[in-house]
Amino acid sequence: MSVIVGGLLLVFVCACVTLPQALVPSCLPSEIRNAASGLCIDSKHGSTGTELRLDACLKEGAERTWAHEQIFTFGWREDIRPGDPLHTRKFCFDAISQNSPITLYDCHGMKGNQHWSYRKDKSLYHLVSNGCMDCSSGDKRIFMNKCDPESETQQWIFQKVNATVLDKFNSGASS
Repeated sequence: MSVIVGGLLLVFVCACVTLPQALVPSCLPSEIRNAASGLCIDSKHGSTGTELRLDACLKEGAERTWAHEQIFTFGWREDIRPGDPLHTRKFCFDAISQNSPITLYDCHGMKGNQHWSYRKDKSLYHLVSNGCMDCSSGDKRIFMNKCDPESETQQWIFQKVNATVLDKFNSGASS
């Protein structure tokens, strides 16, 4: 709401906003923790072409510095972006094949290489490559691999999940 008082435009911002269901993120802003290693995805404030890596989760008491970026939003476009919904950066998780590293790339909104599905087995499924996000805790790499529902290295834990929105997304995706 805005009001003009004495020639000045005063704008009032409401703290509570109801968003249409289509705009509600499926995974609220949170870290993405690997079930096997307990480490988190960190984009380290990278730009296009930066490979995602595993690192100690900042929530675990590690020193918070600008060198780390571990808050991500899995949004209504079915892409994953660094930052919370109001402050996401213009980069998305991107992969090109079943054996490629996961990188940041400029978000284009056309799904394709940036289209992800968070499945009930906690895997992050990449529709284009028909593979799942995997990792190696030894060298902290994050990469695509053939999906294996039994593999803990392919299980990713979001702190907060909107199950209703995820179910709608996944009803059209391969599981």
